[in-house]
Amino acid sequence: MIKKISLFILTVILSTTVYILFNNSIPSDTAEKQYESELIKKFAVYSPLIPSDITFAGEKVPIQNFDVKESLDNEMLANAFWHSQMIRFLKRANRCFPIIEPILKRNNIPEDFKYLAVAESGLVNVVSPSKATGFWQFMQKTAKEYNLEVSTEVDERYHLEKSTQAACDYLNEAYQKFGSWTLVAASYNMGMGGLSRQLSRQSVDSYYDLYLNRETARYVYRIIAIKIIMQSPTNYGFNLRQKELYPIIPTTTIVCDTTLPDLRKWALEQGVNYKILKILNPWLRKTYLKNIKKKTYQIKITEKGFRNFANSNLEEDKK
Repeated sequence: MIKKISLFILTVILSTTVYILFNNSIPSDTAEKQYESELIKKFAVYSPLIPSDITFAGEKVPIQNFDVKESLDNEMLANAFWHSQMIRFLKRANRCFPIIEPILKRNNIPEDFKYLAVAESGLVNVVSPSKATGFWQFMQKTAKEYNLEVSTEVDERYHLEKSTQAACDYLNEAYQKFGSWTLVAASYNMGMGGLSRQLSRQSVDSYYDLYLNRETARYVYRIIAIKIIMQSPTNYGFNLRQKELYPIIPTTTIVCDTTLPDLRKWALEQGVNYKILKILNPWLRKTYLKNIKKKTYQIKITEKGFRNFANSNLEEDKK
């Protein structure tokens, strides 16, 4: 009897061992299907949500029109899934928008035009292949027409406050001509003359009804897509903490109307180095400022030599 029990126990142990080894080496259909299901979930990709009610500068976007919806959808896809770029936009906006917004407001320009600056330059001082320069991408001739100084020593296209004011002057002039902020935005890309000709040739009065070159045809939709994502970033998977955004740099201004023969030495005398001086004043294009005409310039330096946010008491650092 004992032998029979022992043989039975041994048989059970062997059967169990074989079953476990077999099932661990070759997944069952159920296990395989479960694995595939989990994998599919992890690799799920969705089309970005497009709000049903969209405006730009207070003007309704006719999203019900198939051509408008598909054009906007294309720009939503391009921007929502270019993650590194959009994260940079969001980080820089925390520093730049507080400078841009009051200038737009002071000039009665709709706040949505801050997203035009994002579309133009990504909120950095870039130079395009056609030599358009700065946050607002002014060509040299146009910059001078809107009272920006462009010389070998000073290029105010790199000056955020002054170039924003110049952009406002252009936008207001364009609005007087077109009476539509959407058309104003389009004209910023292709020029007032070019846009006027297309409106006349096609006998329409709306950007959304115009057949345009590929760049301008995408331009306003790109601005709108950037606006939608940046206004509700978490809806599109961008979850940035306040401390990850680029903070506003506390600065003080030095008024200068004389010659500065060596900006590198002058910077050290002000308690900063040349690198910080250039970061805060990219419009200074040389290592000196001759200032032959004795113009008055406002040069920024960090407040009390401030450079490190680590010891600041800003509430945002705790988030």
